[in-house]
This record gives sequence, structure tokens and C-alpha cells, in this order.
Amino acid sequence: MAMIPSFFDNRRGTIFDPFTWEPFKGFSFPSSSLVSHDNSAFVKTRIDWKETPEAHVFKADLPGLKKEEVKVEIEDDRVLQISGERNVEKEDKNDTWHRIERSSGKFVRRFRLPENAKVDQVKASMENGVLTVTVPKEEVKKPDVKAIEISG
Repeated sequence: MAMIPSFFDNRRGTIFDPFTWEPFKGFSFPSSSLVSHDNSAFVKTRIDWKETPEAHVFKADLPGLKKEEVKVEIEDDRVLQISGERNVEKEDKNDTWHRIERSSGKFVRRFRLPENAKVDQVKASMENGVLTVTVPKEEVKKPDVKAIEISG
């Protein structure tokens, strides 16, 4: 039982706080296991896609990346591809890491654009670590409606 951490610290009245709980406190791990060179959290880059009357707008949070480290491409079949890479920080043998939470690695996200997307007029900008890709929409022509008189 000594290997299992106590949630309540064996004291009455102590409340379990999941935000400050250190589940591996007291366990010893080799220092090399703390530094992952393949942190896949960055692969799961979150992107919002909203549609306005004029355009499809994509916003991606890419903190710490420069615009030169990000690619925005349109493939033949109206597929928008956003990709990039954040490199791992160089390790110094004299440094002691206590926590590594920032992610690194490559990411690729792909979105099939609808028929009304003007893929030849896509614009992208990056400000304060947020990439914004705007894909204008073609005007949707409303079908001509002709009333038909009913006889009889």
C-alpha cells in the first residue's frame, strides 16, 4: 500500500485538490524519462472554423511559433492544410528539469472546404501567436422561383 498515494493525506478534513495533486510525488524516475523528444500534444493543435456570410474563417492558437514556421496550403480538391513544427529546446547536461509541459513536434491539420469556397483568394495572417486563415465565399445565387398557376 505504500506505493499508492493517499488522496486524503490520512488526515480528517483534508480535501483532495486535483489541481495541486502530484500523482507521482515520491516516485523516482530516471531523469531521461522526464524529457520527451516526441511530445505529441502539439500534434493536437486546436483550430476553430466559423462561417460568416462572406467567408470561412479558421483560427489556430500557435504560441511561440513564427509565421516562417507555419505553412498554409490549398490542395487540388479544395483541401486546406495547416502545418508546422516547434523544435525541442536544447538540453544542457547541467540543467535539472522539474516539469516539461510545453509541447513540441510537428502538426498537420486538414479541412475539406465546401463548394462555395474561393480557393484562389485565401488570405492568412499571424498575430500574437494566433494564425487566421480567411477563405472567401462565392455568392450563392438564389434560384429563380416562378409561380405556377393551378388550373381546375
